[in-house]
Amino acid sequence: MSRFTDTMYASAMTSRKGMVTGEPTAPIRHTWREVHQRARRLSGGLASSGVRPGDAVAVLAGAPVEIAPVAQAIWMRGASLTMLHQPTPRTDLQRWAAETTAVISMIGAKAVVVSDPFMPIAPVLTELGMQVLTVEQLFDNEPIEPACAAEDDIALLQLTSGSTGSPKAVQITHRNIVSNAEAMFAGAEVDPDRDVIVCWLPLFHDMGMTGFLTVPMYFGVELVKATPMDFIRDTLLWARLIDKYRGTMTAAPNFAYNMFAKRLRRQATPGQFDLSSLRWALSGAEQVEPGDVEEFIAAGKPFGLRPEAVVPAYGMAETTVAVSFSKCGAGLSVDEVDADLLAVLHRAVPTTKGKTRRLATLGQVLDGLQARIVDEDCALLPTRGVGVIQVRGEPVTPGYTTVAGFVAAQDDQGWYDTGDLGYLTETGDVVVCGRVKDVIIMAGRNIYPTDIERAAARVVGVRPGCAVAVRIDAGHSRESFAIAVESSSWQDRTDARRIEREVIHEVFAEVDARPRNVVVLEPGMIPKTPSGKLRRTHALALVT
Repeated sequence: MSRFTDTMYASAMTSRKGMVTGEPTAPIRHTWREVHQRARRLSGGLASSGVRPGDAVAVLAGAPVEIAPVAQAIWMRGASLTMLHQPTPRTDLQRWAAETTAVISMIGAKAVVVSDPFMPIAPVLTELGMQVLTVEQLFDNEPIEPACAAEDDIALLQLTSGSTGSPKAVQITHRNIVSNAEAMFAGAEVDPDRDVIVCWLPLFHDMGMTGFLTVPMYFGVELVKATPMDFIRDTLLWARLIDKYRGTMTAAPNFAYNMFAKRLRRQATPGQFDLSSLRWALSGAEQVEPGDVEEFIAAGKPFGLRPEAVVPAYGMAETTVAVSFSKCGAGLSVDEVDADLLAVLHRAVPTTKGKTRRLATLGQVLDGLQARIVDEDCALLPTRGVGVIQVRGEPVTPGYTTVAGFVAAQDDQGWYDTGDLGYLTETGDVVVCGRVKDVIIMAGRNIYPTDIERAAARVVGVRPGCAVAVRIDAGHSRESFAIAVESSSWQDRTDARRIEREVIHEVFAEVDARPRNVVVLEPGMIPKTPSGKLRRTHALALVT
């Protein structure tokens, strides 16, 4: 038995904690022992369906109450789990079906486990020649003993956010999970007897599946698990659940805290919710914007939110989940640097005068990991030198499953190139500036799309989180950028023209460069990944 599965099964037998699901309409709680018992029956069903150690099993299910025991059942068989990206109301279903079929084929799935609300898709998958299993069907079996798994066996095939057209999945081993889980547990100072995790993150995303289902199940920590659709329908459900269950820990991307802050200000009254129990609110999965964090802290203050609870973080599926996050109780720390020196000399020089850029520090790397910054020739850069962030250590994936086969993620010294631009401070804190592939280079200056998008979002009428900056003529002497924003006024030409003018003004004031084009779009048009990140390269067709 691997340490991952052995510890998870032991926690199930000894922990009195469990998982609450079904909020807000029909909440139900299962202890981790009950989840484990259900998983044993499901594992028996997988065995009778021919699933063996080393097989890959895909899962398309929406309810955490079913996903948790199904995941554990798959690991009991010594198999690997792949959570398929779930369609949303704004998903192009035809495109989704093609991509999903490609993923299932790529991983060589032995079976696909399907549950509500995706049961109507089951016949389509069956027609494509796939073995489709339902949770109900699997549960109607006798429980069996777990199969043995080795430390370097694959536990998760985590689809990357960009898994479209030619998909790839990050191979996460049992050893990877244990190493990162233990480091996060220590860094977050988790107390299994007292902490209560409240989370709505999607379970097809690494932060949701690994960080906020697998890890609580591994340690036996109390978990209140809603779904992304619950959050979208009612953002304030997040506050109600923290209040109701005295939640101490939560996590979400930057854009979600931005939405949360706006709803608290507009729709809630002071005292309506008590957020004072929250001691650890991780912000990760995308660039952490200091202004958004400060707005969330201010909006949460009348509800008892403690400023020091917010924890800026950095991570990715390739490191299992987390690379770094701020120390408990430290709160938001902002590194204010000279914007021109950052753009031209690629140096993060602290200053509070002139034109500056404020960047969130993301803490020191967790135990088991190392980080370094290198230039384009892979030469090591000094403190505050801006370059590519590389990491290595036990939580780092060995590589990817792709259509063409296995692709290694590490170089011959074990370093993984994250593709992120950033630097390390004097204290070793990680600071991320942006993605290498997204940075716009004009007249020798690096212009970060997040700065452009933040400026565009300040314009009245632009929907929060719905501004995207796109590189045009990348790598050429006339490289430039364009901007697309969503607005409910997209059909009102007078107001749309006002938005275009004001976006140009705000962006020029922010980055000292004019966009080649600004487009005002209908809500829902800007392409995003299933986890809500902007797909900048996919947005090119919208602005040219």
